[in-house]
Amino acid sequence: MKCDKKDLLLYAVTDRSWLGEDTLYHQVEEAILGGATFIQLREKELSQEAFLEEAKEIKELCRKYQIPFVINDNVEIAREMDADGVHVGQSDMEAGNVREVLGPDKIIGVSAQTVEQAVLAEQRGADYLGVGAVFPTGSKADAEDVPLETLKAICQAVSIPVIAIGGISTGNILKLAGSGICGIAVISAIFAKPDIRAAAAELRSLAEKMVQA
Repeated sequence: MKCDKKDLLLYAVTDRSWLGEDTLYHQVEEAILGGATFIQLREKELSQEAFLEEAKEIKELCRKYQIPFVINDNVEIAREMDADGVHVGQSDMEAGNVREVLGPDKIIGVSAQTVEQAVLAEQRGADYLGVGAVFPTGSKADAEDVPLETLKAICQAVSIPVIAIGGISTGNILKLAGSGICGIAVISAIFAKPDIRAAAAELRSLAEKMVQA
């Protein structure tokens, strides 16, 4: 499965912080029904075994709706359960090494914060870039801010799709119009909301406006 920029319009990154009595499977399905176009499974706390089981379930769900499904950071799990791909940070693994492990047909996303990192990731085989944090965010303590000018410069410097991540909400998404990105990645703007499906639907409609502006 290759990465189409249309698939990156509303990229939902999971987080079990707000599960309460709910299941991750149900929350992800609600996000998809609301309009999420891409799912990244992000788990920092689960054991490898529990992560693998959960990944298999979410993969089947995404397959049902024909939505790309990638694993955050964990290249081994992505390979073992045959995810559509993986998203890695700068410190996790070079895109070229990930490609060797996963093979030519998998989607590889790489986080970037500078033009140099972005160009290098593209050269090494990344399919798309996640750039941020574009706004202040609570989900990553070490996320540096990426100014709008840098985001634009990255979009101009590479030919692969770029999505923005970090602190994006319905209140600020339209500030990203004209930057050259093809979509947004969000965590709390969907999964922290009481009505996940409605939150995803509103963001989807704003993301469509933003990329066309």
